[in-house]
Amino acid sequence: MRDRTAKNLSTLHTSLFRLTRGRVGRRLVNNDMLLLSTTGRVSGKTHTIPLLYLRDGTDYVVIASWGGRDNHPEWYANLQCNPTATAQIEGRRIPVETRTADAAQRGRLWPAVVAAYDGYREYQGRTDREIPIVILSPTV
Repeated sequence: MRDRTAKNLSTLHTSLFRLTRGRVGRRLVNNDMLLLSTTGRVSGKTHTIPLLYLRDGTDYVVIASWGGRDNHPEWYANLQCNPTATAQIEGRRIPVETRTADAAQRGRLWPAVVAAYDGYREYQGRTDREIPIVILSPTV
């Protein structure tokens, strides 16, 4: 999928999710979806992206796959500069602190990630970069 097409679909998904408070767009490929809002590292503006997520205790887990492209997605680059973000799950907005899973966490989480959506295995095979797993920890 071309970058422009992916961005347009993401914008549509985000709009539907927000408009319906998560009643539309909260599930995709048999998985739960959230909206992650980050602060642009250059613009300082808020950017929002729909992402598949898994639960890990009280944390949420998202994957910075960008479909297996060779560069990290913009939202992940934003989090590297400012790890504070907001996750919208259904109608709830949750402030979170984010971090990239370390090697041990990744080893534990990766099997659950590909079990939830096997496409991530394919995405990892398309690129030489290690696809980051990002942990979102609620701050309230």
